[in-house]
Amino acid sequence: MRVGITGHRGLSPEVEERVRAMLAEAARGYDASELVAVSCIADGPDSWFADSVLKHGGRLEVVVPAAEYRESLPEWHHPTYDALMSRAADVHETGMTESTSEAHQAGSEILVGLVDELLAVWDGKPAWAYGGTADVVAYAERTGVPLRVLWPESASR
Repeated sequence: MRVGITGHRGLSPEVEERVRAMLAEAARGYDASELVAVSCIADGPDSWFADSVLKHGGRLEVVVPAAEYRESLPEWHHPTYDALMSRAADVHETGMTESTSEAHQAGSEILVGLVDELLAVWDGKPAWAYGGTADVVAYAERTGVPLRVLWPESASR
């Protein structure tokens, strides 16, 4: 079972704690021997789910939206990104260089095309910018990829 992840970044510590627990529970719901997380491993839900799947005994595949993607992520996240990247069973690239909204959406579309199910840490609201969680959810819906939305009750971002 190949499971993709998309979700909001920059969540409050309280919402982060609840989302991390939801993602760990979701990972434990799959047979570890057949589970492959597919993630862009950005800070937030992308890396939290990847880590949960690896801890559960599953595998990780990474989608890199652009050659400059890592540099566009917060510097404090680079060690986590590098550690997860070093554990990737496979890496998929868009071929784009600049880490733009278009590259992020292209990466997400590749991710959606690789998975049997997409988990979305999404508050149900429109994306703040092109390539955001809502755009990835809409793409999954258009292409018929099963979607499971995870969002803590009464949480806000």
